[in-house]
Amino acid sequence: MGTARSMVIVSLLFKLFLLLSVPLRAQRTTTTEFTFRGFSGNQSDIRTEGAAMIKPDGILRLTNRKPNVTGTAFYRKPVRLLETHINSTNVTIRSFSASFVFVIIPSSSSNGGFGFTFTLSPTPYRLNAGSEKYLGVLNKENDRDPKNHVFAVEFDTVQGSRDDNTDRIGNDIGLNYNSRTSDFQEPVVYYNNDVPNRKEDFQLESGNPIQALLEYDGPTQTLNVTVSPARLGFKPTKPLISQQVPKLLEIVQEEMYVGFTAATGKDQLSAHYVMGWSFSSGGERPIADILNLSELPPPPPNTAEKRGFSSQIIVLIVSLSAVMLIMLVLLFFFVMYKKRLKQEEILEDWEIDHPRRLRYRDLYVATDGFKEMGIIGTGGFGTVFKGKLPNSVLIAVKKITPNSMQGVREFVAEIESLGRLKHKNLVNLQGWCKHKSDLLLVYDYIPNGSLDTLLYSVPRRSGAVLSWNVRFQIVKGIASGLLYLHEEWEKIVIHRDLKPSNVLIDSNMNPRLGDFGLARLYERGSLSNTTALVGTIGYMAPELTRNGSSSTASDVFAFGVMLLEIVSGRKPTDSGSFFLVDWVMELHANGGILNAIDPRLGSAYDGGEARLAIAVGLLCCHQNPASRPSMRIVLKFLNGDENVPEIDDEWGYSNSSRSDFGSKLEEYVSSSSIASSFVTRISTSRISGG
Repeated sequence: MGTARSMVIVSLLFKLFLLLSVPLRAQRTTTTEFTFRGFSGNQSDIRTEGAAMIKPDGILRLTNRKPNVTGTAFYRKPVRLLETHINSTNVTIRSFSASFVFVIIPSSSSNGGFGFTFTLSPTPYRLNAGSEKYLGVLNKENDRDPKNHVFAVEFDTVQGSRDDNTDRIGNDIGLNYNSRTSDFQEPVVYYNNDVPNRKEDFQLESGNPIQALLEYDGPTQTLNVTVSPARLGFKPTKPLISQQVPKLLEIVQEEMYVGFTAATGKDQLSAHYVMGWSFSSGGERPIADILNLSELPPPPPNTAEKRGFSSQIIVLIVSLSAVMLIMLVLLFFFVMYKKRLKQEEILEDWEIDHPRRLRYRDLYVATDGFKEMGIIGTGGFGTVFKGKLPNSVLIAVKKITPNSMQGVREFVAEIESLGRLKHKNLVNLQGWCKHKSDLLLVYDYIPNGSLDTLLYSVPRRSGAVLSWNVRFQIVKGIASGLLYLHEEWEKIVIHRDLKPSNVLIDSNMNPRLGDFGLARLYERGSLSNTTALVGTIGYMAPELTRNGSSSTASDVFAFGVMLLEIVSGRKPTDSGSFFLVDWVMELHANGGILNAIDPRLGSAYDGGEARLAIAVGLLCCHQNPASRPSMRIVLKFLNGDENVPEIDDEWGYSNSSRSDFGSKLEEYVSSSSIASSFVTRISTSRISGG
């Protein structure tokens, strides 16, 4: 009885041992090994798609030289790569290795591509895979999709693509994870065994057989990639790529297919061939058979090769070309030197210090020859043309023909000031040009033209009136630009000709202060010693008529007049005895300050903002320069950060001072004695266009 029971127990234990040992034996013995020294007679073992086929001579062709084709060739049986360890939930990738000899023949000696890949794929085909940069592996829709479960070693022969910055090396090998973009790239070289660490480069797309060896070590998750010309007959001891690839575990499924993909492009029409292929996976250390070139089918003929000249003829051609090139360079410089002497155009100091010089030919083409139909504005000493650069950027070109040194001074002043100023409320100077007697300044094109056009000309033509909100924002924008000029830049910039015609309005109705032809730059802490009476009647501060000394306070006065002009829609003076500042002061004294608002606005304005704007304008127009606020304080007033002081009825003026101011202006305009002792610039209008 006991003996029978013991036999039953032993039998059960033996069966249990068999059940437990079967998966372990199956797991340890599941390997894949094959070697194809040519593919004749092995057609059933290779699944081809697209342009791929096995030729009668035994070579596997992936692509021909037709445009935009793909070809794939995979081993027909899946390879088991994942391994689950006994008594553990850890999953690893089994070690594997692959060896193959390939040939890439371009359609010509200088026009080939795109390359091919050795790929691990969940399927023995790549459905809807794209050509060109997608190499027959992926397409535009599934690129970078983690559901692809595709790993490719890319043998790249094209230096990047036009629409991105990926794969910019060319003739390189890259590692691609679910994407056409390589995570890692190395230019193609091999290490010479005779000289340690010496790199020898060669071309993948050469028409010559090339040996490639891929070795993945599962325990260390390391992938080694080695390439070398097959004619060497040996394997380099140091791989080109030796990288740990833990990301591979996210891609590899339990069973994967191994094979090749390739593609051509519109003009890149290489033919891709595989002469032999061996593979091994599983086991302790799987090593794919090394392929001997003598045992493989002969390589395809390299029809891209062209007959060349002998080395002696090449040396002669290079020498003669070098001599001709030197002679042409010398001739070019001699002609340019003679042309410079003929034109007698010697660079002045200010031209050397401001290198943003543009070519006259480019501006001539951009403005269509400075034709009259391209004029968008005219002024006291120049005409403004609309132009378009080759990159479709619109520009405004002010063409100045200087009849005196004053024109050159204003030209240089604008370059020196605007050339380095950068602010959202200033016109951007792109460059300048001096050609013979023509002086040209190039600005950004401002589509809405000047502020005075929007205040006066446009409403008369179309009935469109600037809204109050737009006017108030324009006032604050001008104030911000002046604050930058007076206090925030490295030097003090005094504009000296503030008026609506010198304020341009961009497409977002933001003001851009321009026309710096009369501007002056001063070091901080220095005082203006200018004795020239410059500006425009109606905007000139009273002290200018007495001593001609401009300052930031005189800019503030002009800003105040312009502010009142924007609010009221009336010009600062006319041919009679009307003065805008006097008129607004009288309305203030009589308690009817809102009567100064532009009647075309009707009731569509903010009363509080209107009173604030008028008060700030009157404060800026104070007769005493020291009583005028700085532009920083003005901006605080307009933003509501500080309260505006009370304005008394006279606000620094007397009846005699008002009349004296007007008479002195007329005296300065008509007096020949003043004109002879000052460099005078008084005008009632300047350039008024885009």
